[in-house]
Amino acid sequence: MTGIMAVLGFALWTLLLVFISVNWRVIEVLRGKAMNSWGRNDGIARPAIVMRMEHAHLNCLENLPIFAVLVFSAYFLNKQAAVDGLAFYVLYARVAQSVTHLIGTTATLVFVRATFYVLQVLMFLTMFWRLLA
Repeated sequence: MTGIMAVLGFALWTLLLVFISVNWRVIEVLRGKAMNSWGRNDGIARPAIVMRMEHAHLNCLENLPIFAVLVFSAYFLNKQAAVDGLAFYVLYARVAQSVTHLIGTTATLVFVRATFYVLQVLMFLTMFWRLLA
């Protein structure tokens, strides 16, 4: 598998998270809640799982641009080997981080989630290093 495929997988995972969290709103509208009930920082109570889903989605949005720039830069510079070996591990770590986030927020789960994030950052740094070499 290539780095491009991993970026596409990362983007698909990001879309899946937002799709699922938005569907909660659709269900609420079908239950009679007004469509314009939600705004940023509105204080409307959401189930904990929906909030974690939204946060997992935001985490993806924060890291997808970095990952995409690394992979696309490698391809533009004809240095695909600098990213192809690690790219799918980045995707696996991202999915594992998100799933851990969705499971809960106990201290152990936060530690596991942070570990998956640190692994991603280390892989990003490794990719940067390889691109500069």
